[in-house]
Amino acid sequence: MENYETLVDATNDLMKRGYTANLSMEGDTIDDKSKDIHMTADDFSIDEFYRFEGASNPADTSIVYAVSSPKYHLKGIIVNAYGTYANDSSSAIQAKLHHYMVSNNLHGSDRPSA
Repeated sequence: MENYETLVDATNDLMKRGYTANLSMEGDTIDDKSKDIHMTADDFSIDEFYRFEGASNPADTSIVYAVSSPKYHLKGIIVNAYGTYANDSSSAIQAKLHHYMVSNNLHGSDRPSA
């Protein structure tokens, strides 16, 4: 994974690499509103993610997810708050995003095998 200084740097580079769909979380789906696509947790994969803290407030944190969907032939970006302002949905979408982030930050014996 790359190291980016800012959220804008990350999104600009991801867009250059083909992650062009502007995706949003809408309850139990991730949507590409421009194409009227509504993906469930089974319809996409998380390829990369990057977390950024605000310069003046460490609680002001955002995450950029690069996701792809072979089913819908798209690659896109989701930007979500993390921490205090995070989407607190208990949906399968949030569970998948959180699981991916936690699993990929664990190292060695901490990482689950199944």
